Amino acid sequence: MEQNMEQLEQIIGYDFQNKSLLKQALTHSSYANEKKLGKLGCNERLEFLGDAVLELISSDFLYAKFTQIPEGELTKKRASLVCEPSLAYCARQFGLPQYLLLGKGENMTGGRNRDSIVSDATEALLGAIYLDGGFANAKDFVLKFILNDIEHKQLFYDSKTILQELVQEKGIQPVEYILTDETGPDHDKQFTVNVQVNGQVVGSGTGHTKKAAEQAAAYQAIQEKKF
Repeated sequence: MEQNMEQLEQIIGYDFQNKSLLKQALTHSSYANEKKLGKLGCNERLEFLGDAVLELISSDFLYAKFTQIPEGELTKKRASLVCEPSLAYCARQFGLPQYLLLGKGENMTGGRNRDSIVSDATEALLGAIYLDGGFANAKDFVLKFILNDIEHKQLFYDSKTILQELVQEKGIQPVEYILTDETGPDHDKQFTVNVQVNGQVVGSGTGHTKKAAEQAAAYQAIQEKKF
């Protein structure tokens, strides 16, 4: 476990003074229950703190970066950048899921792939960095791993909305999403979705949820501009 934690510290570029904070950030409630660590032994309190830290850092970042955008648009941008699927995507980029401590049942039923678990752990990790090293280190982590490449991330996570707006501008038929394939066991499903505009397939995508597959299909449609 210590070796794994050291590896994660190297990846994120932050060495914890208090290693128990890092371990707690990685501890899902299923593991805490299994090991009889009690309600305070999991990462939920750290997630609560990390959520607030993330909101402040992302708000500060967007306020400074987009000086001509009104409050409502800033709120939308923040929501798309720090939503559950986006945080889970960011966490997978630096390999966080493999370091999570899950109960055997949760692990066997695909918990390591579940956006909610991975997203919560990302916020818990941020909360742990904030407690251990202060605001500056927490901000460094967010800028490096969450608020990087934001134009691409926002395009991807807002792709269904953006595609809808592009289609409406052209005055053509509504966008339709059609599930074409579903594979894998219940705990690790893979969905494939086609998106159609005016009856023509303009994009295809896969994901662990139908919503994720739809986003991927819409993203491909925007990139390839076939409508």
